[in-house]
Amino acid sequence: MEKSMVLTVCGTAYHIIRLLGHGKGGYSYLADGGGRQVVVKQIHHEPCDYYAFGNKIEAECRDYQRLKDAGIRIPEMIAVDTDAERIVKEYIEGETVFEYVRRGVSVEPYLPQAREMAAQARAAGLNIDYFPTNFVVRDGLIWYVDYECNDYMDEWSFENWGVKYWSRSPEFEAYLRNKEKGDC
Repeated sequence: MEKSMVLTVCGTAYHIIRLLGHGKGGYSYLADGGGRQVVVKQIHHEPCDYYAFGNKIEAECRDYQRLKDAGIRIPEMIAVDTDAERIVKEYIEGETVFEYVRRGVSVEPYLPQAREMAAQARAAGLNIDYFPTNFVVRDGLIWYVDYECNDYMDEWSFENWGVKYWSRSPEFEAYLRNKEKGDC
């Protein structure tokens, strides 16, 4: 039997169950930490053509607080290990909006919640990353499971950018084609 990967955060061992996703800032893993399922995010320093980063671990902590202050529904941050560049956060079980769209399931019931989050973010001077992989549906509520946020710019708002990926739009289809080719 293959030994499972273990990541340590602030002295606590987390046994990795599976990779949840790989984004611009890091790898997110579903992990077991003392009988509780959590997400462990390992920051990476891989190049990204379209996004400039400063200190990613500081940005995660700062953005988490900005999102909480804005009233955005996000998972709780449980621990931060700045030396190892790892974050532990609450695991929100459920499917992503992306999976719904890919399977052809209407996300229409969740659009009012997305627009409410967008209004809260804008009122705080923020945009969140509205790409549908960042939203998990649990018990009828959508959760923004990423901590990324940026200063508000109209071109990156939900209505001008994000909503294009919340249906089988030409933009969504192009993303799927590029992903299959390995371009994303």
